[in-house]
Amino acid sequence: MSDSAPVATHCPYCALQCGMGLSAVRAAGEQGSENVVVAPRAHGDNAAALCQKGWTAAELLSTTDRLRTPLMRASRDEPLAPASWERAFGTVGAAIARVQAEHGPGAVAVLGGGGLTNEKAYMLGKFARTVLRTPNIDYNGRFCMSSAAAAANRAFGLDRGLPFPLGDIAAADVVLLVGGNAAETMPPFLRVLTASRPDTGGLIVVDPRRTPTAERARLHLQPTPGTDLALALGLLHIVLVEGYADSEYVAARTTGLADVRPIAMTYWPERVERVTGVPAAQQREAVRLLATADKAMVLTGRGAEQHAKGTDTVSAFVNLALALGLPGKQGSGYGCLTGQGNGQGGREHGQKADQLPGYRRIDDPAARAHVAGVWGVAPDDLPGPGPSAYELLDSLGRPSGPKVLLVFGTNPVVSAPAATRVEERLAGLDLLVVADLVRSETADLADVVLPSAQWAEEDGTMTNLEGRVIRRRRLRPPPAQVRTDLEILAGLADALGRGPAVETDPGRVFAELGRASAGGPADYAGISYERIDAEGGVFWPCPGPAHPGTPRMFLERFATPDGRARFVRVDHRPAVEDVDEAYPVYLTTGRVLAQYQSGAQTRRVPALAKAAPGPFVEVHPVLAERHGLAEGDDVRVVSRRGVAVAPARLTETIRVDTVFMPFHWPGAGRANVLTNPALDPTSRMPEFKVCAVRLEASR
Repeated sequence: MSDSAPVATHCPYCALQCGMGLSAVRAAGEQGSENVVVAPRAHGDNAAALCQKGWTAAELLSTTDRLRTPLMRASRDEPLAPASWERAFGTVGAAIARVQAEHGPGAVAVLGGGGLTNEKAYMLGKFARTVLRTPNIDYNGRFCMSSAAAAANRAFGLDRGLPFPLGDIAAADVVLLVGGNAAETMPPFLRVLTASRPDTGGLIVVDPRRTPTAERARLHLQPTPGTDLALALGLLHIVLVEGYADSEYVAARTTGLADVRPIAMTYWPERVERVTGVPAAQQREAVRLLATADKAMVLTGRGAEQHAKGTDTVSAFVNLALALGLPGKQGSGYGCLTGQGNGQGGREHGQKADQLPGYRRIDDPAARAHVAGVWGVAPDDLPGPGPSAYELLDSLGRPSGPKVLLVFGTNPVVSAPAATRVEERLAGLDLLVVADLVRSETADLADVVLPSAQWAEEDGTMTNLEGRVIRRRRLRPPPAQVRTDLEILAGLADALGRGPAVETDPGRVFAELGRASAGGPADYAGISYERIDAEGGVFWPCPGPAHPGTPRMFLERFATPDGRARFVRVDHRPAVEDVDEAYPVYLTTGRVLAQYQSGAQTRRVPALAKAAPGPFVEVHPVLAERHGLAEGDDVRVVSRRGVAVAPARLTETIRVDTVFMPFHWPGAGRANVLTNPALDPTSRMPEFKVCAVRLEASR
């Protein structure tokens, strides 16, 4: 018998944010025992569907090792032990006060996550800048969408991952998907990709691996890792030379093609084939499919973006879309597939080092004055921009770096590049504080661990990959000694004597967020909980209650001063770390179907752990034979930063010169001990997707 009416909410994982209904059901004959039942729920343009992660999400609520009380250690040599909230807050408050008195406000840093609700992301940014008064705040979304965001901002004047609804993708005749594997990372989205194409004749996939998504495509372009930019330039060359450009659109709605054309002219198909390995005939076929379609989409994912040239790579694909006349046209366009659940909203409202709420720049005097007015502080009291996520992590514990780090909703010990170095920097802190729902690998290193509420235990909003603001609704309260992140921030503020700065009621926080974002690029001023409930979500920008929201952006003008989209001049350059005699194989990394991000949550769900129990190394049989490797053999993957060991998985779906490792696991198979922290000069994105390694049989 159900103890509660079904609650309409959303899956806690990826940015697709599939609709979900939750019901609390008392188990028969077991007093006090309660199960949570999950049911798929249609929402917006997304059908009633869940992947395995969504179906099993409720198991997180009762996982046996969830945190239920604060933990502290007396010294680094002592284990974590239960403590009271009063003691935990007192310890953290005293440490913050001490290091800031000795070293200034920047001695304390904050690292947030792309899975936090809009309310928590907003309040975390406000807390850092008004309570701690530190510039040192960033979030793990820097490792996700930052390159695509930077490229969209410079081309269109504004970044929203998808500037159109999911339904527009479903209705497109042809979709070019670059560096995305939706079949494993967001399975219900595969229905959108193939909805109007039952023969999959209109899907083109660019990926060094023949992924399950690429298997569904009409055309699979399989470039050498790190050469997507050259491929994009080659596709643009074909568009311009073979007369496929929409000259009327280019003249009316864009600027800058004259600067881009000379570089594109040097990337003729045969040259691009030599650089990328993609046959010239496939390049021409991809362009023909895109250019002759009535409606076409160009979409990028992490495979194109997680590079030290990721911003330029995305710009090159945006240039391709502009030359074909796609952006700002209903049913066509360019978009980025957001990864994390609130990767879009998480960066719009203040977690990112250079941004204030409403997607405002923190170095803009007008933006500072507006937000300071909402917060009740002087504009000059707000700190300036801080370092990006990896730069922040790499500065920890150094003489001029932060001495205290507060972590909310992220697990950098597994997810950051050059992870061994990050672990060393965390050890150099005076105090590491982690708020989480389980003892993640980062929490295991902490001095203070604060148990936080889960997704079904709190109210809030998320902004999905379409830019649709949706409701996350509470099914039941958290356990007695567990607090929401808003309550944790309020407790820390109280310990520092600045309690009034932090509101704990999500509805009131969202209303304040609306005021702070008003007039900004990501304007939520016209969105309320009541309106979301009534309309099933509202697309930003929505500057007032009478505004309908903006499902489709740029239909009349782009968000640039002159209303025109900008072609951006870019040129290909090799990966920061190319293969050589000592490290002759490319490594690329990514996700698998049954796990998510660092795996801190999904590894604790028995069905998911059974489906994907541990790390592996995908190796082409030809490469395996060269190294004397057989299926299941442990293989040492060695880069200039470290060594990972995992079983070999032989497959012909990967290039002979490349190996693949998923990044969800800690321990010997931790893929990110290998990856390169070289940063994109614009987005500060690390080069996760390509580095040079060698393989050694581990016998």
